Amino acid sequence: MTGTGPGDVRGVVVMGVAGCGKSTVGGLLAARLGLQFVDADDLHPPSNVAKMSAGAPLTDDDRRPWLARVAEVLRAGGDDGAPAVVACSALRRSYRDALRDGAGGDVAFVHLHGDRDLLARRIAARADHFMPPALLDSQLATLEPLAGDETGVVVDVDQAAGRAVDVVAGWLRRA
Repeated sequence: MTGTGPGDVRGVVVMGVAGCGKSTVGGLLAARLGLQFVDADDLHPPSNVAKMSAGAPLTDDDRRPWLARVAEVLRAGGDDGAPAVVACSALRRSYRDALRDGAGGDVAFVHLHGDRDLLARRIAARADHFMPPALLDSQLATLEPLAGDETGVVVDVDQAAGRAVDVVAGWLRRA
């Protein structure tokens, strides 16, 4: 685990490539913290889902309106105005910048990291998800690690999801 502490943030984005456990860890983290959870996959327009289902990676133009919708969720927060936890790939620095800018404040990023073989096995084991295993290498090539000036933490996913949540919750408490 590495990273800068979160301080006062608009929300928490659980990020990483396909198969890293964003939805699982994000949902568990939100439940642990008593916050609303939103899976950014549910915010994709149908054209993006169709493109990815066909094995084609999204372009920045495809992502722009989707990232704006994710940022709106971060800006609005949960029903009680508390920060929300969002599962979102946020692979590039420019995407994370767009989320921060659109959210109107700092966002804490939880980068779930795992080796390619583990991620490929997880993707292959999933049912009913639009992201095919063939796009993993494209996502890994696109991924830009968190920079030192970004609020975030890197958590290895070669552990139980509950343990990853323990690590993240501890990091958030220490801030």
